[in-house]
Amino acid sequence: MATRKATESSKAPASAKGTARPRRARDSLSRDIIVAAADRVVGRDGLDRLTFQSIGEELGAHPTSIYRHFRDKDELLLALIDTLRARSYSGGMVATDDWLADLRTQAHLIHDHYMRYPEFALQMALRRPTDFSSMEFSIGALRRGGYDPAQAALYARALGQLIRSASSIQAALTALPADVQDADELTWQMDYRRLDPAEFPAIAWAGESLPGVRDPRAWEAALDLLLESIERHAPGA
Repeated sequence: MATRKATESSKAPASAKGTARPRRARDSLSRDIIVAAADRVVGRDGLDRLTFQSIGEELGAHPTSIYRHFRDKDELLLALIDTLRARSYSGGMVATDDWLADLRTQAHLIHDHYMRYPEFALQMALRRPTDFSSMEFSIGALRRGGYDPAQAALYARALGQLIRSASSIQAALTALPADVQDADELTWQMDYRRLDPAEFPAIAWAGESLPGVRDPRAWEAALDLLLESIERHAPGA
């Protein structure tokens, strides 16, 4: 029996070694391959688990080999954000004869993009000012609406910030654990209705009309108000 155990023990390391993933050749990596691996890691394990070590394990490569293509994790993260945005926007922003409808289409593309990748919501809202194609589309639409260069540039920036801010908040809510979302929703629905009408008469007056935290109508209402204001102030209005 002792001999059998010794034999099995001596075989175990060889077996484990046989199942290990072979190391990838150093020159077989590229920026696109690394970004695709980062996308898989985040999709499976979450953004908090995205490290050069986890990407190296995903690719069967030593983590240090990734530094040949990316200076640090921040540079990699920005490249991944660019890739995800291109995936969402590709072919979607096409100018038409209706400049206001174009702005609405763009807003929905941005919002849907944030909802598709909620774990990146904060990073996407704060860290990527080089979304050149989106800014080009916004300024072009406002130009067709009659705005001068200074107004078009300012309104395009303001519109982008407001749309991304609202989208990132809604997306971040969906990224929370389900039990946290449910608790917040219950707080909104129950605690607001328990407030003293004498102290909070306006909330009591709204009563059952208060939309839920995750009610998508709030986003649509905010967008309508923005676009109505832009249309009203257009020189050709």
